[in-house]
Amino acid sequence: MRRRRNTGVATVEFAIVGMLALVLLIGVLEVGRAVFTQNALEESTRRAARMAAVCPLNDPAIVTTALFEDGGAAGIVTGLTASNISIQYLNAAGAAIADPVAGYAQIRFVRARINNFDHRLFIPLISDLVRMPPFETTLPRESLGVSKEGVNAC
Repeated sequence: MRRRRNTGVATVEFAIVGMLALVLLIGVLEVGRAVFTQNALEESTRRAARMAAVCPLNDPAIVTTALFEDGGAAGIVTGLTASNISIQYLNAAGAAIADPVAGYAQIRFVRARINNFDHRLFIPLISDLVRMPPFETTLPRESLGVSKEGVNAC
């Protein structure tokens, strides 16, 4: 008789503990994905700024490199598009140059930014989009695509 009253207790306990363990596991995976995405976005701005410093003004290779499409690893950051990436050319004071072609001689720095990137979560019943903070990298200009011989370097 006593044995019959306790049937199913282990199943209920397993269901409660299993649910909590599953939620914890999914949370850890989601935090790992978010950290990976953050690091990939930082690397993307670094790559874009480096390409902008050595390639001609507004070269399409800059955005291609920032999107990780140049080495066959397309889509390393899901949802990152060219509309999220902006390149600015700055003068010695750090102010953006409105027309970089006309103000070519004033360019001293390049800045790559990623804005308005939404990280998509896998966790159901929670807001499925998280807006990531803006990422930016500023580097001093180098050749801007012109070699010492005056030939396009990119």
